Amino acid sequence: MAHLQDWIGRQEIAKGVANSDPLAGLAALLDHEAPPTRELPPLSHWLYFLKHVRQSELGEDGHPKRGGFLPPVELPRRMWAGGRLTFHAPIPIGAALQRRSAIKGVSAKAGATGDMVFVTVNHEIFADGVAAISEEQDIVYRDVPKSAAPPAKPETRISQHTRRIVPDPVLLFRFSALTFNAHRIHYDRDYAVNVECYPGLVVQGPFIAILLADHYLRQNLRARISQFSFRAQRPLFDIAPFDLCVAGNELWALNEAGETAFTASVQTAG
Repeated sequence: MAHLQDWIGRQEIAKGVANSDPLAGLAALLDHEAPPTRELPPLSHWLYFLKHVRQSELGEDGHPKRGGFLPPVELPRRMWAGGRLTFHAPIPIGAALQRRSAIKGVSAKAGATGDMVFVTVNHEIFADGVAAISEEQDIVYRDVPKSAAPPAKPETRISQHTRRIVPDPVLLFRFSALTFNAHRIHYDRDYAVNVECYPGLVVQGPFIAILLADHYLRQNLRARISQFSFRAQRPLFDIAPFDLCVAGNELWALNEAGETAFTASVQTAG
């Protein structure tokens, strides 16, 4: 861990343009009739600032090789564990974008299924020079578990609106294409099952967060999300459907066994 602490404070700046093409792809993926025409919907900024890493610089798992901006944690599994976002101002379509990023923390923890390393990254996003989004991301690195995860506590909340998602390789591939994500656990079944020991292809954490935010907005058409936080609790896979649930400002996703796999909460402006 000592050498990984050297990454704390490391910074990176990325620039881009909030063009409409990724939004058209996301709208099609979410099964909307038409994409937005004025501003980016919540969480769609994840479709921008994409790193176009050379093929020779990818690791076995499809991610960029260890090191660079993120610390070189050697544990094999890498996943987006959670995040907290504040939306300060809308991002108009066509706006010039800038993202300032910094490594906030690196910490080791022992979990029920093995060792983990958490890396926290801060992002500040500006649109035409105006502060638009503050974001804190938690990235977790972990070993392949030597035992099964303990069963989840039963979900006691009652969903006011439930939407069933039936994931398949096409759905996961389209989201990976939108985010230029080459992580093999999302499209390479042989690798996901035989190398990282998953039962199927893994549904992307950011995709679940976007699905939940979209589910909330479908029920609250005039709402403007001012804050959004989420936490991944257990993976979802393409081998079974899962449910998006909402009750008030609380959101969650249930796997086929009825276990809570993903939670989120929103706050709205006004």
